[in-house]
Order: sequence, then structure tokens, then C-alpha cells
Amino acid sequence: MYVCGPTVYDSPHIGHGRFALAFDILRRYLVFSGLDVHFVSNVTDIDDRIITKAAREGRTEAAVAAEFEALWWEGMDALGVLRPGDVPHATEYIDDMVALVADLEAKGAAYETDDGVYLEVDTVEGYGLLAHQPLGSLRSGARVEAAEGKRSPLDFALWKKAKPGEPWWSSPWGPGRPGWHTECVAMSLDLLGEGFDIHGGAQDLIFPHHENERAQAVAEGRRFARHWVHCGWVSVGGEKMSKSLRNFTTIADMLAGSDARAFRLLVLRAHYRSPIEVMPETIADAEKGLARLDALARRLSLPDPLAAPAGGALVRGDAVASVPGPVDDVAIAEFCEHMDDDLDTPAALGGVFELVNRANAAADAGDDERAAVLGRTVAILCGALGLGLRGAVDDVDAPTTQLVAERDAARRARDFARADALRDELVAKGWIVEDGPDGTVVRR
Repeated sequence: MYVCGPTVYDSPHIGHGRFALAFDILRRYLVFSGLDVHFVSNVTDIDDRIITKAAREGRTEAAVAAEFEALWWEGMDALGVLRPGDVPHATEYIDDMVALVADLEAKGAAYETDDGVYLEVDTVEGYGLLAHQPLGSLRSGARVEAAEGKRSPLDFALWKKAKPGEPWWSSPWGPGRPGWHTECVAMSLDLLGEGFDIHGGAQDLIFPHHENERAQAVAEGRRFARHWVHCGWVSVGGEKMSKSLRNFTTIADMLAGSDARAFRLLVLRAHYRSPIEVMPETIADAEKGLARLDALARRLSLPDPLAAPAGGALVRGDAVASVPGPVDDVAIAEFCEHMDDDLDTPAALGGVFELVNRANAAADAGDDERAAVLGRTVAILCGALGLGLRGAVDDVDAPTTQLVAERDAARRARDFARADALRDELVAKGWIVEDGPDGTVVRR
């Protein structure tokens, strides 16, 4: 898998978090299914926006990129996104990109102008297929860019000749730097080879970025990605969340007030190609679902399979073996059937919560054995989705223990006003209060 990574010039927002989680879930499920996954995601560490920010702040481009790349990985780690197997940086692949551009020029697919080197899209068979638009339609809708010597408004820069004050690298066309669309071609083909399985990113990369990547590989006579996967974006009031619109919330700001697992659950509730709204109300609703999972984990003392493997991704057979006792194989097969159907996480997740209902019903009826089977299945499937469970009870200090005992006594005496007042006191002290079958349960 090759997934287009961040351009590191600002803090990552929850739109970035959504796409990263979508591909983390896909990756985890492929591993759960028994496949070996080589996952590559790049970092664009040289770009117009990085150059602009560096100039404005009087810093080097490398310093800007390093600062925001660190924030990117901090955000990904907080969301529980597995690190890629390879993280190529654009500045590490300059020589490869120069060689690619030179080869395209030699094949007659690219041409030099006063400001750079451009790919001539008219020479590329099937240009527009990924965007599901014919070349003529794309050309009629294109904005004419002010670039002397361009043969078509759709032709795109493979190499940009350096302007005064910009960073540059040597090339046959003079000092300059590569165009954005070129880096991923060089990186993916180098690290994954021709005909690799999956290329992914957000929907707004379909055109022109991914179309232009594919065009370069086609023009060079190389087999590129076999499958393309594009996830929907986060919307705010019906508009795409983006930095250009200044309508974004950073990952750090979101996680300051909510559980990262709730955001993963919110992402799982929507099909990966659908947009999602991330608001306090939708996060709060996801947290309620998360509380149901954690409550079952505490009730049945369920393990968290994600805590076991060092790599974090579960293989189905290993996951089942790590959870002592039988599981519901039919439920696991139904889960996999949904996931195999274009990664239908809403249906798969619905099956998991149905198992939660059945496990609680079995426990209520005194059928502890059946409840345990269903509970272990819930734990395994949550692990397959990267959704950790918190079944352990937090250490509770003596004053809190006393308040819990007083509240349980008030409930037994049907003094509900007193019980509610004690609940409010516990919440004010930072505890989450739940009413379990054996009395009050508190957790952080």
C-alpha cells in the first residue's frame, strides 16, 4: 500500500486524522485477514507552502518541515495510527525524480519551458480515466495558468526552475526543484515496485494529483497501482474542512477534550468514501458507544488484544489464540463478510454492537459461558479495527471509595436525590460514573 502523506507546513487537523484512520483500519483488516502488508506513506518536506512559511518566519525550510512533521507523528500516535513501514521524504528522492523527468523528456512526453519542465498530457493514453472524465472535458473545465510556453492548460510541472531566494537542486535544466506530482511516482515505484496493490489518499487527490501520478507512470511505460482507494473528507456545516477555509480543528485540540478511540469509532460508523461531520455532538454520541464497549469489557473482564502484539496489528489466528476460550466463529465470519464488501465498517460495527447486546443479555440471564464467548468475540473484532478496550478498573482512592459506598447505600434506600448529588460530586472530582449491575462503577 502507498498512501499519500502530509505536506508538513502546519499542524494536522481532524480531516487529516480521518484519512489516516481510514487507511489504518484498511491496513489492520488486511493484516487480520492474514496478508503481509508493506505500507508506505511519504512526507512532502519541500513545497511552495513550506517555502512561503519559512520566508515569512525567517527560518529554513528544513526547520519548518521538521517542526510540523514532529507534530504530525505526535497526532498519529495519539490516534493509534500504526507507523508506516517506510516513510520516504521528498528531499531524499531528488536524484530519482530528476532521472524520471529526464526519461519522460527523452520519450517525448515532457518538454522544457522558461520556468520548468512539463508533462504533455495529450501524449498520455487514457489521461482522465482516474478522474472519470475524458481529456476534452478536463480541458474545457481547466483554468488557464499563467505559464509561458505551456502547450495545454492541463500540462503540469515535473520540474520547477528556481526563483531567487528559493531552495534548489542541480538538474539538466538548471537549478530547481521537483513538482509535487512527481515525488510519489518515484517513491512508490522504488519501494513497492511496479504493479503494487493499493494507492490511497483523500478524495480531493483524485484529480489532479493522482491522475498526474498515474500519467507519469503510463508515459514512462511502467505498471502503476492496481487499485485506487480514496476516502471522504470531514465536513463542517456541509463544507470540506481545510486549512485554506480556516474551518479546521487540530487533532491536538480535539483530543484535549475527548477520547481518541471515540474519533476512531466515529470514523468507523461511516463508510470510508462518505463525508463525516465531526462536532461535539457526534463525538459525544461516539463516546456513548465507546462506554458500552468498555462497560462490557469491565463486566466480563475482557482482555484488550491490542495490548499483546508489539506491532499493534492483529492477525486473526493469533488474536483468537491470545484470548483464552472459545469464540463465535459465525460472528467473525459475518464481520469479515462486511469488511470484504468494500470495507463496509458501518455494517461490521453494527454486528459488533449486536454482539454486545447479546453478551449482556446472556449475562443478565445467568448464562456466563455464552456471555464469555460473545464477549471474547467482541474483544477480537474491536482489536481488528484498532479499537482498544478499557476493561481494567482505575485505582480508586479511599475518599472516592467512600463516596461510591454512600451512593450505593442511597440507591438501595431509594434516596435518589442523595444518589444524584453524590454522582455530581464524583463527576466534579473528574470521575466518569456508571451504574453497573453490582453497583456504582467509577473510572477516569
